[in-house]
Amino acid sequence: MAEHDFLNEEVMYDKALLDSLLLNNEIDAFREEFLELHTYDQGEYFSEATDELRSHMYELLSPREVAEFLETTELEDEEYDHIFEEMDTLYASDMLSEMSFDNAVDMLKILPKTKVASLLLLMDKEASEEIKALLHYEEDTAGSLMTTEFISITETMSVREALIQVKAQAPEAETIYVIFVQDERKRLSGVLSLRELIVAENDAYIEEIMNERVISVNVADDQEDVAMIMRDYDFLAVPVVDYQNHLLGIITIDDILDVIDEEASEDYSRLAGVSDIDSTKDTVFTTARKRLPWLMILTVLGMITATILGNFEETLEQVALLAAFIPIIGGMAGNSGTQSLAVAVRGISTGEIDEQSKLKLALREMGSGLLSGLCCAVLLFIIIVLIYHTPLLALIVSFSLTIAMTVATLSGAVVPLLMHRMKIDPAVASGPFISTINDIISMLIYFGLATTFMNYLI
Repeated sequence: MAEHDFLNEEVMYDKALLDSLLLNNEIDAFREEFLELHTYDQGEYFSEATDELRSHMYELLSPREVAEFLETTELEDEEYDHIFEEMDTLYASDMLSEMSFDNAVDMLKILPKTKVASLLLLMDKEASEEIKALLHYEEDTAGSLMTTEFISITETMSVREALIQVKAQAPEAETIYVIFVQDERKRLSGVLSLRELIVAENDAYIEEIMNERVISVNVADDQEDVAMIMRDYDFLAVPVVDYQNHLLGIITIDDILDVIDEEASEDYSRLAGVSDIDSTKDTVFTTARKRLPWLMILTVLGMITATILGNFEETLEQVALLAAFIPIIGGMAGNSGTQSLAVAVRGISTGEIDEQSKLKLALREMGSGLLSGLCCAVLLFIIIVLIYHTPLLALIVSFSLTIAMTVATLSGAVVPLLMHRMKIDPAVASGPFISTINDIISMLIYFGLATTFMNYLI
């Protein structure tokens, strides 16, 4: 098959046809057309459907069929809330019972507590108990991500017995490719792949073939730490244990991909100076509310820059040409500081920066800023001399640019490192924040030098 068949050909569905079949209550035709779609496309159609069309879908599709596409569909929190409001409570509880426990928990955490209580009450007792247990774990921890639907066997089993056990647990398991081994006290003692189990001799015992060097995470570990472990070890699933090493559940790669996407979006939004990534469906007021806190802080910081300029009003009056170079020095300092910030935040978020490499990073960024500043300064010096024929002014501007870029790159690296040490998300040191701070520093350096050499400039 040609490469474009995989990469360029979009999977499409006939929305108009599906709408027509739903509205005309053509049950068999709609089910045949809809259920042939990939679950991603089913979810896309569902998310775009009107309330009226969705009500018809609930009549024509079983809770299991809705669960299959809904647990893989990315929607805003408000949309999930709306879906459960329009859906019959009994139907909704049956649908949640058909989902993986971790996905059901993610949805329930969005809903009001009274609604959650009603849904749990109507659920299958076993599913309800499992979901209640998962709901107790703190948000953004390994416990909140894990599922209890995994395959486990005991180390005293023979391979033949283990294969029977795996086959019995497989229909409900989140993944069957990784099998976890417990001792008689339900503590995690080993792990093996399905392939290793299949190729082993039937009479061999599990404790003889299992891998005892198990990498696990604690139920209270932060989700970012879990993501790094799964990335570093290329795991399909990682076991979650308590402080006594009892196996509580597993976290699968699909959930970690969601975490990585969520954390990257969060860091990107903070680097942009907003508290949340704006949704295209947000109203004008919602968008403004998300952006306003940072903008108000930056306004106050901007006033500090304005105050500095006001204090050097006399200098500007005597040498008005100084004002022409304010955007260059401030802009270059902001740009270099933001570049350094991006490197530091990425290194912290990926775990590449440890205690030993923090000083090395700071020195490297400062050196990079100094070298870049010198190169830009030489170029700027030549241009100013050629255009304005004022070597001293060119020297002041060039020297100010060099110092400003050096300090900016150093602060861009050091500020997030300090925030990380104080247990504050380093992405909070956003691009606009660093740029504004660097504006203040660069203006102090520039006008300080200009004032010092004022007599020679006039």
